Amino acid sequence: MNDVDIQDFVSRFAAAWAARDPEAFLALWHPDGVLRSPLYDRPVAGKELGRLTELVRETAPDHVWQLLDWTARGDVVIVEWQATRTVGGKRFDWRGVDKFRLRDRRIAEETVYMDTAALRAARGAVWPEPLIRL
Repeated sequence: MNDVDIQDFVSRFAAAWAARDPEAFLALWHPDGVLRSPLYDRPVAGKELGRLTELVRETAPDHVWQLLDWTARGDVVIVEWQATRTVGGKRFDWRGVDKFRLRDRRIAEETVYMDTAALRAARGAVWPEPLIRL
């Protein structure tokens, strides 16, 4: 993949998030691709991304995803992002990184790296204590 292909992929990925468009996400994925994320109870198949997008829209209607930065080497693309949503009346902001392995300009594999502590604690109404206080 060349720089233009990678920039196009990153732009389409960010646009799919901005629109929260199931069809736009499906167009980015190989049907046999795999998404691994700490948010889900199992790996998600690329062909399921349309339904997953609808589920996120239903369960987190105020969720906002924003691209911060990206880099690439060969068929591997890394995007840094931040997200915001409200849980139990409290606003949460968090950052993460997605690592993509592309095949034929589509996602063959995506791994999401993010700290889920605050979101998990919100479900239990307990705010996580820092491990080290400065």
